[in-house]
Amino acid sequence: MATLNIHARSLNYFDMIRRCGSIREAARRLHVASSAVNRQLLQLEAEIGSPLFERMSTGLKLTPAGEVFSLHVITVLQDERRMASELDMLRGIRRGSISVVSVEGLNADLLPTCLERMMTRYPTIRIQVSSAGSAQTAADVIGGDADVAIGFALERNEALRQCAVGRFGLGAVVRADHPLAQLSQVTFADCARYPLILAAPQLSIHAVMKPLISHHKRALTVLLETASVELAKSMVGRGVGVGFQTRLGLEREMAAGLLVHVPLKAQIRLTTELGVYVRAGRTLPTAVDAFIRIVAEEIERREAEEPNNAG
Repeated sequence: MATLNIHARSLNYFDMIRRCGSIREAARRLHVASSAVNRQLLQLEAEIGSPLFERMSTGLKLTPAGEVFSLHVITVLQDERRMASELDMLRGIRRGSISVVSVEGLNADLLPTCLERMMTRYPTIRIQVSSAGSAQTAADVIGGDADVAIGFALERNEALRQCAVGRFGLGAVVRADHPLAQLSQVTFADCARYPLILAAPQLSIHAVMKPLISHHKRALTVLLETASVELAKSMVGRGVGVGFQTRLGLEREMAAGLLVHVPLKAQIRLTTELGVYVRAGRTLPTAVDAFIRIVAEEIERREAEEPNNAG
């Protein structure tokens, strides 16, 4: 194939169409005419020699050639932002931005701790944070919608690079006045004597707990199944039932003596893996690399404080 002569406008237009699945919506977000966006797309397809999108009744869908081309576009656009950030660093301006997508449970304490440290060291770096389920955090990074993903139990994916990881034990979460709160560890059968609050399939905890639940032969009283760890924690705090999660996200309630995390006893220690991820093959901007180092240090510190690891 001949050498492509594709300029930045074409890449930005293509990327916006990819994100929106619609030329009209892409044009609206880009503040240009639909005809201009369509013209750039047609020029790209002519130069590449293959359709990049399949025109469907529900919108535009990437063709196989479009999928290949989108990987190139994401790399180029992210590298452009990295270059601009590093040029600013060389000038001593120290400006730039980082986009982070993280699981909800880290918003209580771990993520604020890391953000505060980052903002103290690099006060002019703008940080954008959103919350999503673990699988969606990975999709956002692979698709170029976020620089950094922080999630639990992500499946291995050649499109992702794991920058840091820690393992955290699952336990029963109960109010301080609950009978289970006095125990050093509990089995799932111990917990099943009480009403339960379980994680929905969108949460990685669901998969970790599934073998325990499936092997329990007696009927369960499940009062709530939710994909929100904050909602589950709130309902546990109201004395509704027994929940399940890691110690991450319970820091304030445990320190205040409101909730207790009781490790789950099983044949093997029940843990879930918390990882920090970026898109594979990407050269990281200086600010992104600095943030990842801060998160990695905090995950390592908290993993060392786990009951089975401390001392």
